[in-house]
Amino acid sequence: MGALEIKNLAVITEVCDAFNRHDAEGILDHFVEDAAWLLSRGVPPDGQTLIGKSAIRDMLHQRFGSIPDMAWNISSHWVGGNRGCSEWRVTGTEANGSSLNWLGCDLWELNADSKVIRKDTYWKYSGGES
Repeated sequence: MGALEIKNLAVITEVCDAFNRHDAEGILDHFVEDAAWLLSRGVPPDGQTLIGKSAIRDMLHQRFGSIPDMAWNISSHWVGGNRGCSEWRVTGTEANGSSLNWLGCDLWELNADSKVIRKDTYWKYSGGES
């Protein structure tokens, strides 16, 4: 693994750690200003796409506020050049009492400075609105 890949792996790992701390600013410190986050739900084929730190920050605060026990158990991270993948299981309890227990992954794209320019999220769940 080359030096850039080692750095990118460290960034992805730190971002995931910040998600588990519910640390929006710790997450956003690793994103470029106009980063894109493609959410798992929304209008096909891409889902809802958030552009820029402000929109991403708003989503993070909403999510962490509505699911205060949300946690990610990371099963693996890998990188190849400027791309990476994190595989995880997310758990938590929504305000309506529904439990999350979803298997998912994030596909990452980083720039030459190891800043996240794109995060594309996928997860499996039983369906319905949650």
